[in-house]
Amino acid sequence: MSTTSIEPQVAEIQPYSIFRVEVARTRRLSPSFLRVTFTGEPLAHFADLGHDQRIKVVLPIPGADLDEFPEGPDWYLRWRELPDERRHPLRTYTVRAVRAERCEVDVDFVLHGDGGPASRWASHARPGDRVALVGPDARYQGPIAGREWAPPADARHLLLAGDETAVPAISVIAESLTGDVPATILLEVPHQEDRLELRTRPGVEVTWLSRDGAAHGERLIPAVREATAALARELSTAPAAELDDVDVDAGLLWEVPDPASVTSCDGLYAWLAGEASVVKTLRRHLVQEVGLDRRAVAFMGYWRLGRPEPTGA
Repeated sequence: MSTTSIEPQVAEIQPYSIFRVEVARTRRLSPSFLRVTFTGEPLAHFADLGHDQRIKVVLPIPGADLDEFPEGPDWYLRWRELPDERRHPLRTYTVRAVRAERCEVDVDFVLHGDGGPASRWASHARPGDRVALVGPDARYQGPIAGREWAPPADARHLLLAGDETAVPAISVIAESLTGDVPATILLEVPHQEDRLELRTRPGVEVTWLSRDGAAHGERLIPAVREATAALARELSTAPAAELDDVDVDAGLLWEVPDPASVTSCDGLYAWLAGEASVVKTLRRHLVQEVGLDRRAVAFMGYWRLGRPEPTGA
């Protein structure tokens, strides 16, 4: 195995570490989803935090050795300073599964041709291919950021909705739900064959919405409207809140309640992610039209239709 690890001193351990790994195997889950299993001795220290834990995948480029990727607390600034031909692309993904005892991590990739570096790399990934993961380190003793799923304990209904880019995160959340709080999960995917099997408890209702050539959001938006109408009697609503208009072409749509401020939610807690303009529409519907407390709704614009993937963190 070509992966290496330099054991840091305890005082030097950061919340996120650089894990230099290689592809162990790949598995095509559906036309649009590919699971890549990474392996390497450093993954024995990869933290299994669950839910929608975000990581960075550092992709290889011709002529640049992955061993040159910077480490340490200032790795990102040093990466930004590298010349273009030596700056490996970074992409954000959700951890699908961690098996630290086997030094393995699963990441599900959405395939959409060779239009972006991550999809292009994943489509051609083979066992032994080297990459790096920027992920949570289990040896760090403090809190580690990168998760947004934080419903209050007294929520009486959960709503999770997103497109294919949110499927890995929502899948982990859905399979981790315990207790008896009802949950409505709406997932919009490109094709009928992209409906994946999720292991969920009773009371978690999963609905797959196939676009089959329709525009992004054309299935998801009406499904969320229908779901919130059906839950109207259970919702704790308030006067419509004023929302700052976010230009999704110029800014990031990412509004996540501070868990400390969400002390009570006598109704619905919502978690929505995916294409930014679709998320913006759902945000307006839930907060301004339905009247949900904005502190009980998390909105995340993962990407923007018509714009290239971002190159950094």
